[in-house]
Amino acid sequence: MARIAEDLLLLLLDNAAAQPAVERARLQRLIAAAVLLDLAYECRVRPALAHEPVPPDRLVALAGRPPIDPVLRPALALLLQAPITPAAAIGKLRKRAEDDVLDQLLRTGQLHQVQLSAHRLRRNTYAWPMANRARVDRARSAVVAALFDGQRPDPQTAAIVSLLHAVDGLGTLLSLNERGWHWVQARAGEIASGTWVDDSRMSDVNLAVTTAAVRTALR
Repeated sequence: MARIAEDLLLLLLDNAAAQPAVERARLQRLIAAAVLLDLAYECRVRPALAHEPVPPDRLVALAGRPPIDPVLRPALALLLQAPITPAAAIGKLRKRAEDDVLDQLLRTGQLHQVQLSAHRLRRNTYAWPMANRARVDRARSAVVAALFDGQRPDPQTAAIVSLLHAVDGLGTLLSLNERGWHWVQARAGEIASGTWVDDSRMSDVNLAVTTAAVRTALR
């Protein structure tokens, strides 16, 4: 399941307009990055290691069963072709990742689609109201608990905080005074550094090291 990408998109749609709270170019890159991190949590991709005959700035696909989730298949297919930099992977995936995640959320009944405009020569505009707020409320509560209550975030929440922190995007979810922002930035930086990782869990470790590589491509 592409939980990181899905939860991130739901959080960015959780506003009165039911439209993404960031401009489309940044949204596409964020969702593409999140899809890569979903693969990392399933241990299907990681950064190249020093002893491998691959440049150290490349992502490498790992062996395993094909992912069931249709959102993850195009990303894995790309990575299986050859090792690739995080920036190049995001660049190749960004145009379809947003649509793939939206389609999945629509197909599973988590969103509705409302057409706002129709154009012959340019992209139509839509709103995507929530069909049920339970999931996005859980995701938002997890982010708030990690940032303000000092709770150790689950891996998916840590990935979402890390991605948004990399693009100065936490302001899309939170409204704070200056002191509050100083706190959030510091705490988000701690999370992005991997303080949440359970070293006994390979999936946590792999997600953390891949997140660090992917974050550099978003800056």
